[in-house]
Amino acid sequence: MLRRILQRTPLITTRTRTYTTHRRVYDLTSDTVTEPTEAIFDAMRRASRKDDVYNTDASVHALQDHVARLLGHEAALFCASATMTNQLGLRALLTQPPHSVLLDARSHIHQYECGGLAFHSQASTTAVTPTGLHLTADQVQANLIGNDIHNAPTKVIALENTLNGTIMPLDAIRRIKTLADSQGLKMHLDGARLWNASQETGIPMADYGRCFDTISLCVSKGVGAPIGSLLVGSRAIIERARHLRKLLGGGWRQAGPLAAAAHHCIEHVVPTMPDTHRLARRLADGLQSLGLHLVLPCHTNMVFVDLAPLRVSDLADALAPHDILISPDSGTQTRLVLHYQIPDSAVDTLLDVTQDLLKKGPKAKSGESPARHAMPSYGSNL
Repeated sequence: MLRRILQRTPLITTRTRTYTTHRRVYDLTSDTVTEPTEAIFDAMRRASRKDDVYNTDASVHALQDHVARLLGHEAALFCASATMTNQLGLRALLTQPPHSVLLDARSHIHQYECGGLAFHSQASTTAVTPTGLHLTADQVQANLIGNDIHNAPTKVIALENTLNGTIMPLDAIRRIKTLADSQGLKMHLDGARLWNASQETGIPMADYGRCFDTISLCVSKGVGAPIGSLLVGSRAIIERARHLRKLLGGGWRQAGPLAAAAHHCIEHVVPTMPDTHRLARRLADGLQSLGLHLVLPCHTNMVFVDLAPLRVSDLADALAPHDILISPDSGTQTRLVLHYQIPDSAVDTLLDVTQDLLKKGPKAKSGESPARHAMPSYGSNL
């Protein structure tokens, strides 16, 4: 069900563009929908404008150096998307088939990157479904593939933090890292929203970063930049990834203004994430106080809720006149995503409208009454 919700997001953003030409709309479908501010445009205007394919742009260098330092690594590479930085990082770590990557069955790399590992790296995946909220070292060890001639041996362990907005504890990551080191395996992190984990826990980005050989960090989600993601690793890995980026057609020329926008948002938006997380928890607590069920714990900026006895489409229709967008669906479960451009007043309105709907009861549709459904597995990076 929620897979269908996420697949509908482009239609919703089109609708958002129609609305925002007239009035302010508060869009809770994703944290990718943040709109560039005048301050971001000012930063872009001040940026250098050299050619990044020739590796000569000062603003790109400044961003890459800054993020590499934040993660405790030697180098970084600015790219167009987190899918690209995930695929480049994995391709740089993988050498010669047969090989495989062990990862969480819910992960973005496994479910939402068009089978990129098979296409770019000729790698298979070992998708493990955790018995708890996150993968453990024991679960990883139980699913490692050795060098039996019939199999594609595990060469990389790929983790995701945050995943569905939940934070993977650093101790759990370190235990998996110790296991990987003992087996001679590499570690990759899909850290599209690692910023949120770091801001919420107070754990420096570098403490997470040192557990991995490559890290993908998105700047176009809750960070608020208009486009971009960075791959972080050693100088040798990043040089290889730069060559692979060109191979994939990902070399961009005057990327300085985009890098400057990302740098501005890292400095000015990332520090506001704890406020966004507090607002998300207030929303989660408010929905629970109305008798609704949270499908996942709210650790950061995402609220996964089962609205039964309401349908999501009922709430979406009721919120639209208030200029609040959520993903419409015919089921009862949805994901509400907060970001720095969502104010307290929007959460207040959402809770008030939900309470009113619950008092009125669900609308009858085709003689069916809404029912609870099991939470499907899916990645959190959309």
